[in-house]
Amino acid sequence: MEVEPFLFNIVVLSLFVNIAMSLYGVFVRPSLIKKIISLTIFSDTINTLVIVVGFRHAIPNPIPPVVIEIPPPPQYLRQFVLQAVDPLPQALVLTAIVIGLAVLLFLMFTTLQIYRIYGTTDVRKISRLRG
Repeated sequence: MEVEPFLFNIVVLSLFVNIAMSLYGVFVRPSLIKKIISLTIFSDTINTLVIVVGFRHAIPNPIPPVVIEIPPPPQYLRQFVLQAVDPLPQALVLTAIVIGLAVLLFLMFTTLQIYRIYGTTDVRKISRLRG
């Protein structure tokens, strides 16, 4: 039994377990702070999953998606196409991190305002108080 596919499967399985636990925190926990923490964990786990999916683990020696010879010879281009890791998931994850930070700051500010107005971050109490 090869170790690398086994470890890769363990990583993917643990990411899915992490997604399930964070969704549980978002949907079940009554505290807004715990919901925000769970949402942040969910976002980071999805970003990690996108990076793992974008990585070519079946290729024996993956190379970074950077062309180092200008102009590249045809043999180098063939090798580059077959072995280079896809840069698109990495770019999408960088964008998602920036957007996630902005959303996190908005949610924290909103939670702070809710606490100032209602004196609690418990969603059950807030729904009874809004009258």
